[in-house]
Amino acid sequence: MASLKEVRNRIVSVNSTQQITKAMKMVSAAKLRRSQDAIIQMRPYAKKLSEMIATVSARTDAGKENTFTQARPIQKVLVVLVTSDRGLCGAFNANVGKVAIALIQEKYAAQHAAGNVQILPLGKKGSEYMGRRGYSLNTEHMEIFSRLNFSNVRTIGEEILAGFESQAYDVVEIVFNEFKNVATQIIRAEQLLPLQESADTTVTASAVDYIFEPNEADIINELIPKSIKLSIFRALLESNASEHGARMTAMEKATENAGELIKALKLEYNRSRQAAITTEILEIVGGAEALSA
Repeated sequence: MASLKEVRNRIVSVNSTQQITKAMKMVSAAKLRRSQDAIIQMRPYAKKLSEMIATVSARTDAGKENTFTQARPIQKVLVVLVTSDRGLCGAFNANVGKVAIALIQEKYAAQHAAGNVQILPLGKKGSEYMGRRGYSLNTEHMEIFSRLNFSNVRTIGEEILAGFESQAYDVVEIVFNEFKNVATQIIRAEQLLPLQESADTTVTASAVDYIFEPNEADIINELIPKSIKLSIFRALLESNASEHGARMTAMEKATENAGELIKALKLEYNRSRQAAITTEILEIVGGAEALSA
């Protein structure tokens, strides 16, 4: 059995840890509200842009002839992996890393064996996770969450579009956590390039009667790159909100576990203290009996 001093020190240590986890939960809750508001405001805009592209593509061949919708034999692959910069958020980063690896092994095994799969980690934890497993990394934008805004994301989007256009890679996938609620994040693996028609798009060519100026081809050529950049920005906002939700949940569980541990340690402390008092009483009684004998 541990000594009273050791148990007392453990109680103090766990109490300190509990105060830290409580504070981290409160910080994550505050950040979650802002992040949640940002993604809720973004979703209608992203949906409307997708509908516009679907409508214009249905009315003209410009969408099918656009460089970024042209499928070609897949030789080189880019996987954009969106994680967080910090840990202490449960299995948030590990889960999205596992999905990315499963995607590569199941869909692009031949390209990976030939060394033609590159990872673009957006978030430090993704870089660490994939780097330990020997994947080829482009870490130029690894710290995007320290300066998360559309201007910086647009730069990333332009580089990806230029790489696809120059055939530096033939397909681009993005893997990220989609925010559902505080306790639930849904891991998504979506193909960014070549652009595919959304499966849930219900807009038809006759649904909206647009007047195009200057012409449909110019508009589609402008909208598709904008849509790709917006998709990347949305994935980052989704992941940012998901991270704070996951960390808030993890810190809440850690705080509860610390409370249970403190109860167990206090019980152990009281038992040890009672045992020590009982031993002292027996020694006093034994000494008194020895003197009276």
